[in-house]
Amino acid sequence: AVPTAVRDNTSFLLESGPELWLVDCPGSLTQKILKTNRRPQQVSAIFISHVHADHLYGLPAFVHSLMQEEKTVPLYGSPETIDFSLRLIDLFGLRREKILYRLEPRPLLPGCRTEISPGLAVIGWPVPHHSSSLAFIFETAEARVVYSGDTPLHRPLLEQAARADCLIHDCSTPFRYLERLPFLRLLHSNSLELGQAAHETGIRLLVPCHFFSDLDFSLEEIEAEVRQNYEGPLFLPADFSELELPL
Repeated sequence: AVPTAVRDNTSFLLESGPELWLVDCPGSLTQKILKTNRRPQQVSAIFISHVHADHLYGLPAFVHSLMQEEKTVPLYGSPETIDFSLRLIDLFGLRREKILYRLEPRPLLPGCRTEISPGLAVIGWPVPHHSSSLAFIFETAEARVVYSGDTPLHRPLLEQAARADCLIHDCSTPFRYLERLPFLRLLHSNSLELGQAAHETGIRLLVPCHFFSDLDFSLEEIEAEVRQNYEGPLFLPADFSELELPL
C-alpha cells in the first residue's frame, strides 16, 4: 500500500521446485530478489493483480535490468491489466528488437484454469476493487495458494480460499478507520472483518497484507483484531520474510 522505511509496496515470490513466480511488481525488484539469495533470471512467470501504480510501477525497471537476458517470460493478468502493462513498458521502448528479455502476454479469462507448466496452474478470480482486478488462485500438485490482491471481502473468493492451503489477503486497516474513511469498505478489507471471514470460512493459514502505513496503527493492532475471531495459523509478513507451507 504505502511504503515506510522498513516496508515497501506489496509483492510476493512463490517458489515451487525450480519455478519462481513474481506476483505484483512494485519498485527495486531486481535488488530485492537478489537479497533473497535467488536470481531475477529464475523468474519464470509474472502476475499483476490490477493496474494501480503500487502494484506495477516496478515492471519497466525489472525488464530493463534484464534486457540482455535472452528469455521470454509469460505475463498474466486480466486483459485490461495486460494491455496497460504493455503500454507502460512501451513508453520506455522495452519491446524494441534489441531488448532480449521479452514479456509474453497471457490474459486470464475470469474463473478459467490456465496451465502454466506441467503440474502448475493459475485461476484468475474477479474481485470488486477495480475493473482490471483479479485475485490469483495458484495450484500445484502439493498446494493451493490464494492471493486476493486489493479487494474488500468477497464471498465467492473466500469460498475458493476455503479449499486452499494458504490465503494471502488485503488487510489495509483496523476496523476503527471505517467510520472515518467509509469508502475503504468498498475497496479494501479490515482486520476485524477479515478475521471473522477467515473463521467462518475455515481458512487453514491466513497471511494479511497491504497495510496502510500512512495511517496510525501497528501490526499488533492488526493481529489483535484478527485474533478476536480467527484462531488458526496466522503469518504477518515483513519484507524478505519467507513462509514454507506445511504440506
